[in-house]
Amino acid sequence: MRWLLILLVVLNLLFYLYNVNQRPFSVENEVAVPHAPSLESDIQLLSETKPLALRNPSNDEGSGCLFLGGFDQESIVLAIEQRLLSLDIDSSVKSMDEAAGIDYWVYLPPLVSRQASLRQLKELQSRNIDSYIITVGDLSNGISLGIFSRKDSAESVVSRLQAIDYAASIRELPRTHRRYWVQVAGAQQHLLSDSLLSDLRRDFPELEHQQMPCSSIANSE
Repeated sequence: MRWLLILLVVLNLLFYLYNVNQRPFSVENEVAVPHAPSLESDIQLLSETKPLALRNPSNDEGSGCLFLGGFDQESIVLAIEQRLLSLDIDSSVKSMDEAAGIDYWVYLPPLVSRQASLRQLKELQSRNIDSYIITVGDLSNGISLGIFSRKDSAESVVSRLQAIDYAASIRELPRTHRRYWVQVAGAQQHLLSDSLLSDLRRDFPELEHQQMPCSSIANSE
């Protein structure tokens, strides 16, 4: 029995050694090969990209209009307009009221009633003072005593009236001067050649030209 047990132990030992020699290499002994990162996630088809927004072209035409003229007589500007229209240049006549100074209006304020103002008017006229009743505006039923271009002249009239117990006042009235122009829209300005402008200056020596907003001048009535 004793030898039998020893034999079994020896056989088990031999079987163990045999299995150890036949075992494949462990993955721990293998050299790990680095894995190249995939580029698939970084690749995007051109058809999948968002198209670039197109840039709006800038507007080369200015927002202003060219104005030719600056004349006191509308008939001169009408002649210039006809010249341009004959050359297929769209244009129109405009008028502009420009500040030309201040006038000074001497007046007596309205009284409590129109009858009272009419009695006052008769008193003034009996003294040979030029006067008339005002019929419109915030001074209706007041009495106008004249409009003067110089302030000292108006103040002199007020002083004379105060001497005879009339309390006159002065109101400033802006004075305007109307001038006429031919308006050429921005889209038509390229048709005005230098030679054409020279011809217009020759035929109309006082011709002026200005670049202004198209809505800055009223239509000529």
